[in-house]
Amino acid sequence: MANCLGLYIEENLIKYAKVSKDHDNLKVESFGVKFYDKIGQAINQIIEETYSQKTPISINLSEEMYNYFDMFALLSKNDLQKAVKTEFESFCSDKGYNPNVFESRYAVVDYPNDKEKLKVIHIAENKIELNKKIQMFENYKLMNISPISMSISNLLNTEEKQNSLIVNIEDETTVTTIIDNKIFNITKIEQGANEFLSKINLKENSLSKSYEICKNTTIYTSEGRELQDEESSYLDDIMTTLYSIAGEVKRIINTSLEKINKVYITGTASLINNVDLYFQEYLDDVNCQILRPYFIESTGDLSIKDYMEVNSAISLAMMGLGEGIPGMNFRKATFADKIPDWLKIDVNPEKTKKEKKNFGGLLTWDLGQKLDRTEIGLIRVASALLLLVIIYSCFSVLLGNQISSKESEAEESIASTNQQIQLANSDNEKIKTKTNEYTTMINNLQEANDRLSDRNRTKNAIPNLLNQIMSIIPASVQLTSIENTTDTHIVINAQSDKYEQLGYLVAKMKTDVVLTNVISTAGQKDSNVVTIKIEGDLP
Repeated sequence: MANCLGLYIEENLIKYAKVSKDHDNLKVESFGVKFYDKIGQAINQIIEETYSQKTPISINLSEEMYNYFDMFALLSKNDLQKAVKTEFESFCSDKGYNPNVFESRYAVVDYPNDKEKLKVIHIAENKIELNKKIQMFENYKLMNISPISMSISNLLNTEEKQNSLIVNIEDETTVTTIIDNKIFNITKIEQGANEFLSKINLKENSLSKSYEICKNTTIYTSEGRELQDEESSYLDDIMTTLYSIAGEVKRIINTSLEKINKVYITGTASLINNVDLYFQEYLDDVNCQILRPYFIESTGDLSIKDYMEVNSAISLAMMGLGEGIPGMNFRKATFADKIPDWLKIDVNPEKTKKEKKNFGGLLTWDLGQKLDRTEIGLIRVASALLLLVIIYSCFSVLLGNQISSKESEAEESIASTNQQIQLANSDNEKIKTKTNEYTTMINNLQEANDRLSDRNRTKNAIPNLLNQIMSIIPASVQLTSIENTTDTHIVINAQSDKYEQLGYLVAKMKTDVVLTNVISTAGQKDSNVVTIKIEGDLP
């Protein structure tokens, strides 16, 4: 039969409950409330009174921070974890926080009307505060540290589907919104029991007496009796806080996308008589009641109110017994936690002969007599060797698993890379083929363009040449022929009865650049007619 001691720790107050679990049956073995000045002494007293020196202990977070992220529903577990980490780092960047100073956990819930989205409830706690809590229990078996907002729903019967709020009015108030039996939202309200307990304590100068006054205070409805002056004074302190909390609860109900059917009141404020009726009047149509642990049916000589006084501690103990949302434990398991109890040797020379330590049911030492230094040394050496073998075996298995995992990941990565290389090579060949085709097309277009340019350039060259020659040719000079021999080369035959007129024509063609590279033959005279041949290139 497993058991766990739940401790709900507040400033100057600890609520505790030791819960046992036999198969699916839960039972509260012992419980109570202890006020303290020194928390270490109070914890020691509770553990001794409940005989929990070796019992697993479950406690609450105290300064946790809540954030909410929307995620795509089809993300894999690893991708979801990376996305949540990225979102939280972005949040810390916006706020100027260092994300490395926080220890965080998260829970995932479906949106009722949007199957493609997930809502992530992200909870973060400062590592310094977390380590302080762990150090307080260094001599005990601290196994679980959970936020009370996520554990308090353990007290509800999950067989009945409903939309509800759990208003836990402890030092601070947390409102846990449950949609279709799943925690959907957490709201923290600064006002809580600490506010009115402090006011009453100023009058009574005793926190324990102030606590008892709250338990014995009754809230009277509009039809209730007349209050005495003393009662009215205490009630005014209480009602101011409850009014603020009720207003915030009403706002949560009105802004909820799903209809809220029930409101459960728990925590220190639930001890005030008729507090559920007060919330019922304020919240109109919503059914309000005090939260009662679902598994407590018969209380014997005790009042059910006594159990409900430590609801927070009971829910934490249930968390330590494996109930509730998995993955909410902020206490990381150490190597020592993973060692089975039968492997742990507890050597105490002061024990009597009747106190024996059984080692896995195989060996028994009689430690009634005081051990000498040699025996103690041998036991220490044996313990060290045993631990060394266990550590070596664990690390070997762990390393082997990690190597296998990495090899599998490497093979998958290599196969994926080779596939991508093949696709890239195929694409490269296609690109080369297209490049060659485009190069050929460009060359063909360029050749056609060159031919067209040459044709356009030489199309009007001869008429332009003739016009230019007409403007410079002397009257006594005659052109007998003009021939375009090759490409832009021109051959002109001219005659005249005067040498100087032919020389003038050649000189004018050079100066006016009618032709380039102009050359001419020597004149030949026949029957008073001089003929020459002029050659040149079109400009």
